[in-house]
Amino acid sequence: MKQLSQLSIREVEDIMKSEPSEEFLELCVQDSREGIRRLVARHRKHDLAQRAEKQRIEGLLAEEKGLWEKGFLYVAGIDEVGRGPLAGPVMAAACILPARFDLPGLNDSKKLSESRREKLFEQIKSQALGYAIGSAESAEIDVLNILQATKLAMKRAVEDLRIRPQFLLIDALELTQIKIPQKGIIRGDSLSASIAAASILAKVTRDRWMVELHKIYPEYGFDRNKGYGTKEHLEALKVYGPCPIHRRSFSPVEEKTSVS
Repeated sequence: MKQLSQLSIREVEDIMKSEPSEEFLELCVQDSREGIRRLVARHRKHDLAQRAEKQRIEGLLAEEKGLWEKGFLYVAGIDEVGRGPLAGPVMAAACILPARFDLPGLNDSKKLSESRREKLFEQIKSQALGYAIGSAESAEIDVLNILQATKLAMKRAVEDLRIRPQFLLIDALELTQIKIPQKGIIRGDSLSASIAAASILAKVTRDRWMVELHKIYPEYGFDRNKGYGTKEHLEALKVYGPCPIHRRSFSPVEEKTSVS
């Protein structure tokens, strides 16, 4: 191998990409070229960020690790999305993660950009031991109420898993109609890796579905508002009234239904 002094900055940069030794980094720190020293600083900053992210993910696995140690090998995280919109289904996801996975940036879906969610969505699907989506449609929400419809969507997701879970970690709720040991965790999508993964699966699936529904009912801007009561959506309700996927038991829609 060439001496450091014989290496160009580009060559040193290439070496930095392949786990350089601490000895090599120390030599770079002492190099007279400012560009080389900047490369070391950047490498160490990146390495520190990676270590911090790994530690954060480890923290998200505290609940799962405790259950794995007790013999619950298949732990499903469950979360929902879409309780607040005026239109469209409420969707839930159930996700069983392996003990080892590589999902940098995994977090509550609400804290992630759309592009990050989309990337993680594909990574979760490829790495999960099992996952499933359940939903409850607008008509079911109107009959049952949104809380019970949410539980129904969660139940459907759990029942559709190809691996039967041995324990459920659920964001905020309990599913008493499912006879599987479980725990509801307030803000679970920020505290459990499995629930966070489920939140991303549910969010991306529902968002994509609302974009498809926009093609059928373009007046309401579902591709942009995803069924939430934005100013644009409420104005469209005034003009066009509710469409078949609106939740007629929700007051802004109910008002337009009673008028029309």
